[in-house]
Amino acid sequence: MKYCNLSLVTLISCVPFVDAFAPSLGSNRVKTSLQVSVDPKVVTKKEYEDICGVNFDEESLDKRLERTSFLYPKHVEVVEDLGPVVDRMIDEILLETGENAWQPQDYLVDFAEEGWEAELKEMRKMAAGVPDDVLIVLIGDMVTEEALPTYQTLLNTFEGCDDPTGTTESSWARWSRGWTSEENRHGDLLNKYLYLGGRCDMRSIEVTIQHLITSGFNPGAQKDPYRGFVYTSFQERATKISHGNVGKLGREYGDKNMNRICAKIAGDEGRHEKAYQAFVTEILKRDPNGLLEVFGDMMRGQIVMPAELMTDGKDPGLYENFSNVAQRLGVYTAIDYANIIDHLVRQWDLENLEGLSSAGEKERDYLCKLPTRYRKLAERSMNKTKKITEDEVPTKSFNWIYGRQA
Repeated sequence: MKYCNLSLVTLISCVPFVDAFAPSLGSNRVKTSLQVSVDPKVVTKKEYEDICGVNFDEESLDKRLERTSFLYPKHVEVVEDLGPVVDRMIDEILLETGENAWQPQDYLVDFAEEGWEAELKEMRKMAAGVPDDVLIVLIGDMVTEEALPTYQTLLNTFEGCDDPTGTTESSWARWSRGWTSEENRHGDLLNKYLYLGGRCDMRSIEVTIQHLITSGFNPGAQKDPYRGFVYTSFQERATKISHGNVGKLGREYGDKNMNRICAKIAGDEGRHEKAYQAFVTEILKRDPNGLLEVFGDMMRGQIVMPAELMTDGKDPGLYENFSNVAQRLGVYTAIDYANIIDHLVRQWDLENLEGLSSAGEKERDYLCKLPTRYRKLAERSMNKTKKITEDEVPTKSFNWIYGRQA
């Protein structure tokens, strides 16, 4: 530890702070990257560093932000080795930004164009044919997408994959920002579509979004990049399925705009799914036992859905009610959950992994048998629910649609 002499501290305390460390007013002051200047007549740069323990030039700041210890050092070593793979995913999976990428406005009424009144009227006419229960699932999906800030925060907790300065040029930091920029379009597009449709209480929905972001999101990744990428591999596929099925329902009820929008978003989720699953494939090549240990442990619990903390401030059971509607409509069901596990087991070719330890083989066997077990449980649960509700479908009131039942 560095100690500063008492006389120096006394000297500084006797000089007005604004004079000792003020924005540069002359060339004789030592300017730092934080736009703070040290007057050498009062404190030399070396003495300033001794007092603060660090200088603030860019190189020193980067060094201080480098992690010197990790909870998962082996996992960090593996993901850092994936840099070239991540660069390839950025080039092949992420779209170009700006004019080369699709934007929400491409799918909405343009009020700067002549004839927008007729276009808006036609859009609302088609949207009016969509039942309230389908509308509820679409709103729930939109709220989930709008909580994007919590998902980028999650990515930055994965050790070895963070963006410590906000503009770091590492492969993982660039992936995180690029992925976020693409995902940001989804909530924007759905939000504007619902607003233009005129059937929703947008303020209630906005309150729900704010509550969800405020509540945060913890899927149990525990800062572990292995857990993080297993989770994102699962969740991106689940989101793709949900958006795709909602779009099909929109088409069934005559809303081609809704179908087109949901299909576009589902396409993005499908590309992102491929990238995250490719990351896990590469991890398996380098550390199969470590990845299987994490995957098995996660499957012994349950994959947390990203919007489970949603509330509108009035209905404490909002997420459960929304989920029940989605399950009843077949938008996202327990069978889908089982099918996703099966897809991941096949995608990562777990049955043919070689060079496993005894513990790794045990986890592999458990995971390969899991989809069949989950399907049986899912079918039993869904059949039970069907018998209970076959006489009367239970409905709930939703503030999102002005208290109407769905």
